[in-house]
Amino acid sequence: MTDPQIGMLMLGLFIFIILIGFPIAFTLIAMGVGFGYYAYYTPGQEFFSNRVFTLLVQKTFEVTSNDVLIAVPLFLFMGYIVERSNILDRLFHSLQLAMRNIPGALAVAALITCALFATATGIVGAVVTLMGLLAYPQMLKAGYDKSFSAGVICAGGCLGILIPPSILLIVYSATAAVSVVKLYAAAMLPGFLLAGLYVLYVVGRAVLNPSLAPKLPKSETDVPFATIFLALLTSFFPLAVLILSVLGAILFGLATPSEAAAVGALGALILAAAYQALTFERLKEAVFLTARTTAMVCYLFIGSWTFASVFSYLGGHSVVEHFILSLELSTTQFLILTQIIIFLLGWPLEWSEIIIIFVPIFLPLLVKFNVDPIFFGVLVALNIQTSFNTPPMAMAAYYLKGIAPPHVQLTDIFKGALPFVMMVFLSMVLIYVFPGIVLWLPDFLYSVR
Repeated sequence: MTDPQIGMLMLGLFIFIILIGFPIAFTLIAMGVGFGYYAYYTPGQEFFSNRVFTLLVQKTFEVTSNDVLIAVPLFLFMGYIVERSNILDRLFHSLQLAMRNIPGALAVAALITCALFATATGIVGAVVTLMGLLAYPQMLKAGYDKSFSAGVICAGGCLGILIPPSILLIVYSATAAVSVVKLYAAAMLPGFLLAGLYVLYVVGRAVLNPSLAPKLPKSETDVPFATIFLALLTSFFPLAVLILSVLGAILFGLATPSEAAAVGALGALILAAAYQALTFERLKEAVFLTARTTAMVCYLFIGSWTFASVFSYLGGHSVVEHFILSLELSTTQFLILTQIIIFLLGWPLEWSEIIIIFVPIFLPLLVKFNVDPIFFGVLVALNIQTSFNTPPMAMAAYYLKGIAPPHVQLTDIFKGALPFVMMVFLSMVLIYVFPGIVLWLPDFLYSVR
């Protein structure tokens, strides 16, 4: 076998091994070292003289000393503290009062709560689970359709993947060597576009079919304005100010993402203390979860960069590149093909594996097809929304099923989530047609004038 063929065997074997359930990070490291030993082997060398061990050490140092990745544990810590600050029930209640006269009021309030909370935490499982415990029973009690309500929770809980400060965008930034600040600016309008499409869909369905989302009783809507304002002042505004302060400092160049994340983590601690929710036990849990998730991300980077280096050395990247170039695709066709591949990869894989392992295969081709890597990154972030809500894997649906009432079946959740997947596809089409949705804000803020 030639080296490029061995490289493709390496890729195929990796996909097979993770599909049968082996840990991805350690599979990457093992395969990178194993195939790398073959790739770098020279006759007569001692076992530990093989250059693959030097490569592994080098990649480990690159990951642990990467300035961009410092923001990951800080944003994670901020998210875990916010998650444990008992703000979610207050937030949902205040938005429920504020949206009381809108069709599908509970669903709209749940979507906005999900969007804000997902933005603050960036942890899909946590948002879907907490909103499933808080908002889903209330919607069912109010007579909302169980599939419709489930779709709202699953779709809203995934918005933190796209809307800054997204951990996914930080990881993509480190992988593609692009500015995370520009990525954040580029993702703002698409994030609001997708959230807006979700709200329009919910309101439209509630207007066309009121039985899906019955109006709230007058006892729940006849609330004085002062009560609503006080509820928003003590729940919605503090979290919104925290998020906007962090994002504003990044977007306007007042702080680096890492510095802003550190201030955000401090703000989350102050917010938790203000809600009398900052206990030593909760702080310990947040630190532990932050360390565990950060370690997972770092091991994925170490494994994937080692794997990718060996794969490229064997000529695997050139095989993929030559194959795609031989198809003589237009730029639009190339983008559609890559997004279809990423959509399919989203069934068996988590977003982290897709970004760290498979996206780098396409990155060298962006120059040849004249595609902005920031534009491509936002499309990928949008696309990965679908992986959480598309059967058979649909992790958001499984998160919700785990805490939903017994009469709610997994098929009911899938049925409710799929229309929101269509909204993701619609937003991707709009971005294809109007690329300024992605590129206008970073060009406006950071272009040399």
